[in-house]
Amino acid sequence: MKELIKSIINKLDLPTITYADVRFTSTDTQSIYFEKGDLKHFSTDLDSKAIGIRVLKNGCWGFAGTTILSDESIDKAIKRAITNATLGSKFRTKPAVFKPLKPIVETYNFLPLEDPFKMNDEEKINYLEKIAKKLVGNEKIVYSNVYCELYRQHKIFTNTEGTFVESTVYDSMPMMYVLASNGKETMCRTYPGHMNGHRGGFEVVRGTEMEKHTDEIIEQAIKLLDAPRITEERADIIIGGGHLALQLHESVGHATEADRILGKEISYAGKTFIKPEMIGNFKYGSELVNIYSDSRDEHGMGFHIVDDEGTPGATVDIIKKGILLDQQNSQESAAILGLQPTSNMLATHGDDIPLIRMTNFCLAPGKGSLQDLIANTENGYYIDFTKTWSIDDNRNNFQFTTEIGWKIENGELKHIVKEPTYFGITPEFWAACDGICGEEEWKYHGTFHCGKGEPGQAMHLSHGVAPARFKNIVCNVKA
Repeated sequence: MKELIKSIINKLDLPTITYADVRFTSTDTQSIYFEKGDLKHFSTDLDSKAIGIRVLKNGCWGFAGTTILSDESIDKAIKRAITNATLGSKFRTKPAVFKPLKPIVETYNFLPLEDPFKMNDEEKINYLEKIAKKLVGNEKIVYSNVYCELYRQHKIFTNTEGTFVESTVYDSMPMMYVLASNGKETMCRTYPGHMNGHRGGFEVVRGTEMEKHTDEIIEQAIKLLDAPRITEERADIIIGGGHLALQLHESVGHATEADRILGKEISYAGKTFIKPEMIGNFKYGSELVNIYSDSRDEHGMGFHIVDDEGTPGATVDIIKKGILLDQQNSQESAAILGLQPTSNMLATHGDDIPLIRMTNFCLAPGKGSLQDLIANTENGYYIDFTKTWSIDDNRNNFQFTTEIGWKIENGELKHIVKEPTYFGITPEFWAACDGICGEEEWKYHGTFHCGKGEPGQAMHLSHGVAPARFKNIVCNVKA
């Protein structure tokens, strides 16, 4: 395959082409799904191959992808990519800028502790079945499921500047869910939550220790049926890491993707309230809020040697002491905004066009344990585990609901509350952050399903967060 990729890039090394790159991916996926204790779905898709070809000609990008790797199909893709750039350039008012990059030749292979694609399928099924069986039998639990998605991707990236990077990564995403009913309403609990994807093999699944938490989520789901809701119009809230990862994702991660400023995602993924003149001076949050993009941390699913246009992995401050400093960007958008490329140009598969995507997008830790933060909260709520969410196209006005919360009184957790819901305006919300737990509470949470682009792509990415407190947040629409 290496020789094929090299032969394609050689064909693209033409005087009329400013730059070109080629990506090859071979992707393996497996999903296992139990419903009400029974295996309902088991699928395996191995060695799904794709190639993508991208060129910059006359100041315009052209792209073509194919899943058919015959010489004829590849030659057609080369021709189509060049034609797309040639025709597209006729409609551009300003040429795209691509700064030369130092070539990188490197290989990266993540080695899982347990390779799920070498394990016996029966072993994986039996492991999850044991968990699924423990979720049934209680008359108040009317529905349950256990789900696991396993992933491996081998990728080769090369470009006309001499970069040649080969990598293999593994990701895993396990979760269980129960739904309780009293005949009047239903309440659910998940574990370990919706932002539950991690870099690694089947050791990730074992590491969640779902079996140990089955009784806990059953008990909590049932208790939620009779639990009160938050009645205060405003309250101090401490948000647990699993849900805070989604809050970070939606109200900061997507808002700071540079293509949204330039209007390239309006029709599907939305835009952003951020304007170019806000970069470098806008107060996005309190002084405690430090948010960065880090594609160099191997522990997260966003790690890479180079992104999908050859920019080396980087750690970039997006927000520093509450001030918006940078954007997640590409070579082209960085040049337009007067910024440096941040290594955020990525595609899901070889035949997908690269887009600006989050990698490891993180909220830096503060100080102290979760127990310390709760103890220092006189009155409020600790909430976690996403249930529903909504945010406007500008990434500015939002509403989130979690599955469960706990009332905090005089620094102690008291009774549970059902469906804690809070509302906010993005910069006002982050400005209200007055406490972030320390490194001992900081960890990665991730998703397999960050959607963007037309045609749509689902990206794997991670968010490093620790629980954080936000003061005087709207918890009732009457406020």
